[in-house]
Amino acid sequence: MTQHLTVVEHPLIQHKLTIMRRRDTSTAVFRQLLREISQLLAYEMTRDLPLTTTTIETPVTEMEAPTLAGRKLALVSILRAGNGLLDGMLDLIPSARVGFVGLYRDEETLEPVKYYFKVPAQLDKRVVIAVDPMLATGNSSVAAIQMLKDAGAKDIRFLCLLAAPEGVARMKEAHPDVPVVTAALDERLNEKGYIVPGLGDAGDRMFGTK
Repeated sequence: MTQHLTVVEHPLIQHKLTIMRRRDTSTAVFRQLLREISQLLAYEMTRDLPLTTTTIETPVTEMEAPTLAGRKLALVSILRAGNGLLDGMLDLIPSARVGFVGLYRDEETLEPVKYYFKVPAQLDKRVVIAVDPMLATGNSSVAAIQMLKDAGAKDIRFLCLLAAPEGVARMKEAHPDVPVVTAALDERLNEKGYIVPGLGDAGDRMFGTK
């Protein structure tokens, strides 16, 4: 992937996202749509994965057939909301290795603080896709990407459902080598750091919490 930001404007993604934005959409429907959209976004994000060939037998003849090259992908969920995207992506890429990054914001310094970090081995030999539904201020995403780099990852991509211009700019400044794929680039952040028009708190809507 070459460009820093890709907005996937596929009609099915946009239609499903509209339903997710509605405030009266139920938790169950929200969760299911997030799973479906994550598969469609993952399809776009993985379109340039390297291929090699292997010899197989079809019912008719032997052939050299394309197959994914290199180590299994690593999918890394930025907790907790990233798990909603992770489920759908695993439906599409069931052999992927999975990691988790847990961050919370220090209320005094407003800086992200790590409370959990568990990722697959040999990140330097894998395509790593970090997932979080919202790229808002970008602070936690930037911190998570840096942790992945510190753990050896070299080919990192970031997948989110919604992005704000502020978050995209922050990510580009900190990690210009990490492409971002999203379903929509919204208008702005409000004074509370929520994406506008957005869809509210993705984690709360996904898990039915407040």
